[in-house]
Amino acid sequence: MRGVGFVFVLVSLLGAIATTSFASTVTYDHRALVIDGKRRVLISGSIHYPRSTPDMWPDLIQKSKDGGLDVIETYVFWNLHEPVRRQYDFKGRNDLVKFVKTVAEAGLYVHLRIGPYVCAEWNYGGFPLWLHFIPGIQFRTDNGPFEEEMQIFTAKIVDMMKKENLYASQGGPIILSQIENEYGNIDSAYGSAAKSYIQWAASMATSLDTGVPWVMCQQADAPDPMINTCNGFYCDQFTPNSVKKPKMWTENWTGWFLSFGGAVPYRPVEDIAFAVARFFQLGGTFQNYYMYHGGTNFGRTTGGPFIATSYDYDAPIDEYGLLRQPKWGHLKDLHKAIKLCEAALIATDPTITSLGTNLEASVYKTGTGSCAAFLANVRTNSDATVNFSGNSYHLPAWSVSILPDCKNVALNTAQINSMAVMPRFMQQSLKNDIDSSDGFQSGWSWVDEPVGISKNNAFTKLGLLEQINITADKSDYLWYSLSTEIQGDEPFLEDGSQTVLHVESLGHALHVFINGKLAGSGTGNSGNAKVTVDIPVTLIHGKNTIDLLSLTVGLQNYGAFYDKQGAGITGPIKLKGLANGTTVDLSSQQWTYQVGLQGEELGLPSGSSSKWVAGSTLPKKQPLIWYKTTFDAPAGNDPVALDFMGMGKGEAWVNGQSIGRYWPAYVSSNSGCTSSCNYRGPYSSNKCLKNCGKPSQQLYHVPRSWLQPSGNTLVLFEEIGGDPTQISFATKQVESLCSRVSEYHPPPVDMWGSDLTTGRKSSPMLSLECPFPNQVISSIKFASFGTPRGTCGSFSHSKCSSRTALSIVQEACIGSKSCSIGVSIDTFGDPCSGIAKSLAVEASCT
Repeated sequence: MRGVGFVFVLVSLLGAIATTSFASTVTYDHRALVIDGKRRVLISGSIHYPRSTPDMWPDLIQKSKDGGLDVIETYVFWNLHEPVRRQYDFKGRNDLVKFVKTVAEAGLYVHLRIGPYVCAEWNYGGFPLWLHFIPGIQFRTDNGPFEEEMQIFTAKIVDMMKKENLYASQGGPIILSQIENEYGNIDSAYGSAAKSYIQWAASMATSLDTGVPWVMCQQADAPDPMINTCNGFYCDQFTPNSVKKPKMWTENWTGWFLSFGGAVPYRPVEDIAFAVARFFQLGGTFQNYYMYHGGTNFGRTTGGPFIATSYDYDAPIDEYGLLRQPKWGHLKDLHKAIKLCEAALIATDPTITSLGTNLEASVYKTGTGSCAAFLANVRTNSDATVNFSGNSYHLPAWSVSILPDCKNVALNTAQINSMAVMPRFMQQSLKNDIDSSDGFQSGWSWVDEPVGISKNNAFTKLGLLEQINITADKSDYLWYSLSTEIQGDEPFLEDGSQTVLHVESLGHALHVFINGKLAGSGTGNSGNAKVTVDIPVTLIHGKNTIDLLSLTVGLQNYGAFYDKQGAGITGPIKLKGLANGTTVDLSSQQWTYQVGLQGEELGLPSGSSSKWVAGSTLPKKQPLIWYKTTFDAPAGNDPVALDFMGMGKGEAWVNGQSIGRYWPAYVSSNSGCTSSCNYRGPYSSNKCLKNCGKPSQQLYHVPRSWLQPSGNTLVLFEEIGGDPTQISFATKQVESLCSRVSEYHPPPVDMWGSDLTTGRKSSPMLSLECPFPNQVISSIKFASFGTPRGTCGSFSHSKCSSRTALSIVQEACIGSKSCSIGVSIDTFGDPCSGIAKSLAVEASCT
């Protein structure tokens, strides 16, 4: 790394963490978790093993460690591991033991959140559907059948971990486990049985003798020895239910989940850093990011309903496994600053004093000389200058400054030293060797999915049936079919043979076919899954067939009695005559039902069926059709996505593995997004939105480990009609590196203590580093020292701009993998005296 402006010695007091020697005892007191007799300040991050692939796990975990994490937190997903009662699956992405061991190999601890209710925007909250059919069962309450099954599964997971010696009490990495999950948010709905259920759950968990503490999140009445913990965007005001328990934050939401039909949420890193610093300022010692890597909802694992396939969550490591900068880097710096305070944090409780209106200082001071301070400005719109211990400090609005020695600022949460990275998706045809449209089409084959009843296991019942009770979630799809006779004197035919079909459904979407032709569709949304449609239909004399395809988009995963929220067409279904208002209720007639699609029964997702048809003209914009093609993997190692623009809604499989539901036809509202989001002030899930008026999700992750160099098979089931020849690859690459650092930023936290070594005051530094091996900085797209305008990707000069900035940055950076430049007039001269100046740079790597 080159240094410009002065020579400095880089001193890191943190050092590289050697492979962790795991604990033998884990307990807790009122300040912290106590590992082998020593209180610990712990930074944790959530990575859900089935939302990535085993090939991705080592890199994700190493990047987490490099980002300053001590602990990896994961849920355990009951419905993945026991899809059929007493038949278990712990292979592939479900290999929980391998995941925990991979974390251990990186030298990190594990928090195993067994639940087994997980919420997590996961299908049915993680419960297997077979639970629903156990006689007399009631979920998440003091109910014998439920508690029996919950105990069997929880004990199985604990026993698996014990057999592999994975608990800290056995020398393994697991230092915490969780039972239940956010039950306190909804327990009032269950009455007195809720309290006895929680008492039972706590007793059951502790009886399993893991040798490590158990937690219950969002459970104010968690019985001893359970630690009750906080989930939320902010937990600084949280207080545990006993003075003997530490203040712990199990879910700090780094963004929010994406729903089909919704805009894309994001959370500014300045606000996350503020929330974390405030938590440690006010006595916290364990904090977990939910999510640190969100990943992908492969297959039919999404909950909601209407949760999208992407579970990116705006996390520090993105869905594809790449660092999201500057979020990852700024939080890494924050973790270093907090760890510099650890000796003082674990030794005592904070002394809190007011420095003015919404200005606050917290001091941790020990009798042995350790001292750390946090200075907070909780104002949402005005900066402040405060006096603390005889010194003056500038505090931007909604920020915390961390002083590991109660004197010098190591970091301010609103001032980012870390570089930003601008990613881009590079488009590439699905067929590298075929250029013409006809040739492209010739690479596709298809199978028409029959409209209505086509399988031998169809059955007939009077009236309308709820969908989940019929499908048991074996498929998204349930056909409701009815044949009805229309006579010539029926009033429906008096007005040009036009009638309206009224259908009411519990959700989540439906398609109406009349005499084999699509007449209309309806869909719910994440706020209201129910569907009501009034579709004009044309009936003919004699026999008419009404086929209704009802579909789910992930089952409910949250709320009191959420398991009782059904789906499907429960009616009424009515034919309304337009001529004279005559109405016929069809709800109680004899309907024929078919679970799932013929193509599912034929195994079309594997691509190996003999039913595929190839021809000179590929059907397009046709509902209910299966498509198949083969392709070569994009060259290189960049993460891969499929761009589904041009398609409607359906599911996709690559080499037989489902990459999830796709739905580019569901476009978000045009309103609610802003060009930039002010991090100042409390965050909520709808505060910062982007991608309005566009498909909620257009790009769908295909793990590299699922691809072969050539001969890959892509299968699609398209519900509403699309053009598969428009599908393309997109590889995720880095377009630019950017940074903007002012004269008033603290020096990099890695330089903490270097003043004592060099005898001179450190200045702020702007640093750039190419993100991939064997890359160097090849060009400087922009450089300005003064008062540059704009943001990363759109920087521009102002009248105050050093003429030498570009050449100085070029000299320092081009040809190097990384570079650092002192941000001061000593380096660039003074283009405008008396004005606060910044250095802004945009660069590219090759």
